[in-house]
Amino acid sequence: MKIKLLPLFAAILLTQTVIAQFHIGIKGGANIIKIQGRSFKDEFKYGYHLGGFMELGLGKNWSLNPEVLFNQVNTTLDSNFRHIYQNVFNPAYQSSVKLYYLSIPLILNHKLIGPLSMQVGPQFGILLDKKKTLLQNGGNAFKGGDFSMLAGAQIKLSALRITGRYVIGLKNINDIDNQDQWKSQGFQISLGFAL
Repeated sequence: MKIKLLPLFAAILLTQTVIAQFHIGIKGGANIIKIQGRSFKDEFKYGYHLGGFMELGLGKNWSLNPEVLFNQVNTTLDSNFRHIYQNVFNPAYQSSVKLYYLSIPLILNHKLIGPLSMQVGPQFGILLDKKKTLLQNGGNAFKGGDFSMLAGAQIKLSALRITGRYVIGLKNINDIDNQDQWKSQGFQISLGFAL
């Protein structure tokens, strides 16, 4: 009888440990991003992100934070590209571009000291709104997905999470041709609350 109770007690202890290290929450904040490439102005533009996160404890100092975010990225066409596009392809073009992504970051947290943690991990993005104003005949200008790496820091104060991250796109998102590489880079600043 004692041997059969040992696995039960171990399972209860493990369950309590996992529950104590598991949180879900909501977050939102600002994207300060630019799209690099000859077709775009070399400037950072503001956007936003909203979504939710999960925290899964992996011991005393480590945790895994999967997130699901709705990301808005804004950019502006370079004046040379705008001029060519306006005169040749479409007089009613738009010089500003808004991209909407469903992003899934998988962040590994390492607690340093006190409430401060370092973060690193990949981010997978699915383009929700394919901009069709850049090309003749309504072709797609941007690929349907993006892949980025994130690195930053988080301050955890009870249920409050304050996060700052650097984002660098690793995938060319240009769906027109391979002559000009379009990649994103910038910063995300967010405020989150664990529920």
